[in-house]
Amino acid sequence: MLHTTLFDRRRPERQALRLGTGLGPHLSASLCALVALSGLFAAPASAQLELRPGPHSSSRALSGAASASVTTPRVTAELVALAPQGVGPGQPLWLGLSLRHQPGWHTYWKNPGDSGLPTQLSWQLPAGLSAGEIDWPVPHKIRIGQLANLGYENTVLLPVPVQVSRDWRATGDTLPVRLHAQWLVCREECIPEQADLALDVPVAGSTAAQAPAFAAARAAQPQALKGEHSARVAGQTLSLRIAGLPAAWRGQALELFPEDAEVLDIAAPSPARWDGAVWTTEVPLSAQRSSSPGQLTVVLPSPQAGSPAYRAQLSVQGEWPPVAAPSAVSPALSAALAANQATAARPEPLPASTPVGPLAWALALLGALVGGLVLNLMPCVFPVLAIKLLGFSRHSGADGARALRLQGLAYTTGVVLSFAALGGLMLALRAGGAQLGWGFQLQSPWVVAGLAALFTVIGLNLAGVFEFGHWLPSRVASAQARHPVADAAWSGVLAVAIASPCTAPFMGASLGFAVALPALQALAIFVALGLGMALPYLAVALLPGLSDGLARRLPKPGAWMQTFRQLMAFPMFGTVAWLVWVLGQQSGIDGAGSLLALLVALSALAWALSRPGAGRLGLSAVSAALLLWLGWALGPNLNPPPEAAPSAARNADAPAASGWAPWSEARAQALVAEGRPVFIDFTAAWCVTCQVNKRGTLANAALLKDMADQRVALLRADWTRQDPAITQALKALGRSGVPVYVVLRPGQAPVVLSELLSVAEVRQALALPPT
Repeated sequence: MLHTTLFDRRRPERQALRLGTGLGPHLSASLCALVALSGLFAAPASAQLELRPGPHSSSRALSGAASASVTTPRVTAELVALAPQGVGPGQPLWLGLSLRHQPGWHTYWKNPGDSGLPTQLSWQLPAGLSAGEIDWPVPHKIRIGQLANLGYENTVLLPVPVQVSRDWRATGDTLPVRLHAQWLVCREECIPEQADLALDVPVAGSTAAQAPAFAAARAAQPQALKGEHSARVAGQTLSLRIAGLPAAWRGQALELFPEDAEVLDIAAPSPARWDGAVWTTEVPLSAQRSSSPGQLTVVLPSPQAGSPAYRAQLSVQGEWPPVAAPSAVSPALSAALAANQATAARPEPLPASTPVGPLAWALALLGALVGGLVLNLMPCVFPVLAIKLLGFSRHSGADGARALRLQGLAYTTGVVLSFAALGGLMLALRAGGAQLGWGFQLQSPWVVAGLAALFTVIGLNLAGVFEFGHWLPSRVASAQARHPVADAAWSGVLAVAIASPCTAPFMGASLGFAVALPALQALAIFVALGLGMALPYLAVALLPGLSDGLARRLPKPGAWMQTFRQLMAFPMFGTVAWLVWVLGQQSGIDGAGSLLALLVALSALAWALSRPGAGRLGLSAVSAALLLWLGWALGPNLNPPPEAAPSAARNADAPAASGWAPWSEARAQALVAEGRPVFIDFTAAWCVTCQVNKRGTLANAALLKDMADQRVALLRADWTRQDPAITQALKALGRSGVPVYVVLRPGQAPVVLSELLSVAEVRQALALPPT
């Protein structure tokens, strides 16, 4: 579904672990259970369904098959029919689109007013049937700031008459009706939506369940007004005289809605008066008038409830002033409108995905493989690989080599299957309309807090504060030694879980590419990502030369391994500090402070459970009680309502402080329309690469000065919390995650820069002088 912000051409409207040998028994199974639990709430916390079956549709809608009704977060659209005497020549047949709007949202009339687009219907009917034009019900005026739109709120039915030819003969018991509908739904922001709807109308029986709705729609049609009407152009004003209106209307204030768009300024004050039975008014011409009609059709809504509206046709006298030159429309908006029109003209729905050529797919697989390799260098993943590789020093001989191969294959299987499962979940949610991308689980403060707790426990274990074997029955604690292959597979699952906060370079293009592919091709890219991450361990496990060489270069097992293990705790604690900062960006300083307090209590409980002697139970009980009390008291601070949570872009990137302003599609396109180049930083607090670029390239003083001298507008789109508008913008750019850097220039296509940003690349994209 195309999602972009649309602008009025005149005035823009805001539319728009068990980690390996030496870590303590059975850590992987215990911690993977925690990871699995956190995964249960990851998707619901951040997913926002954009399109789902409506109340009268079947489950086929989610799999791509058309149904009679669809529901988005803003509108429920339903295809309805009225054939009270069945379908046949000479029998009345009406079809229609019913739109039920959520509070605050509206769609548009045939003349949308100062902004917007009218709803468009493209029908597919059997031979011998032809659909007419929409019989538009009378709209009402919707004011947003200084603008005036004409449209519908609550529920509206757009009826369409259908003509059945005399020689038409039924070929079955039902008449198949297919409709491709497009509408623009707006509040302050605007979102283009579309749906493919299907309905089978009984041929012989009566279809009259929607008769009251069609009757109400007919009652809302304006009636033809007889009488002497006239209109005359005088300078920049059109004077109208309308006669024949009901006597009960006389003396009352009336509204006037022209059916022709971009002729009259309906938002401007229009003086009006009654001359006996004739109503006169003077309406300013639109400053962006695009036509000079010789005849003007206007609709006058009734000022009295229950009274019909009227439609008058007026011949225009006088000379129209020259029309205004069309103002420039941004390239992105032109492309969006062209795409909407092209889709509307297509009789068949677009396929959900398209296979690509072998070369493009191979490049995407290579990018994913390299991205997986780079993941091993991230601070939250490196300890896993390092400690796994240390295990090679304990294996020797044929049996040891065989055990290494089995564990290497098991670890790789765990990594690859975990990435495939995570990718499959994302693809399934997106296929159902969820607005999310790679890293979606970290947009939930609960997931961030859960990962911080997980890494705290891992760090405490690595530091030697406790051993899981002290907590568990001996049979459970010894399971790792009895099942080393299964333990290695669990280690792979856990490695993927703790790698999720670390968005590596080279992943953005491949994963953004993947979500537009057929399922099997897309999953192959996620498998390549997992294979890249597991490749170092797998290579050493399968190649005797590598494993023997590594074993020879490592010191003999001894006290140094315990020291190394404790040293690896500090990257984990560093990751915890970073996750606390991420949660602070999402939930504010109160959320970060509450998480720190809970982590301290969790650490105290882990320490108490590892104490020897009789005092262990008492200390553990007090620590557990403290943790539960803090969870009850401080837990709500971790995930406050979105309106109460601070905006990272607002707090950290205020324009006065750094030159950066929060991104919106409306702001970006308005700046481009002014002729200014725009640099957009799609970022998130949990994105490691984003923070590296932000504190490196994007903090370069010389670059920022040259940007300011060239009037480059700097916009930051913060995706730390789930944001459907940013998700759709990324999707339109062929990306599924952050970082993404985009340069917009008037009259040019958007330029997407690389994930690892350099000063030279930014200068080249913006045509700035090199340093």
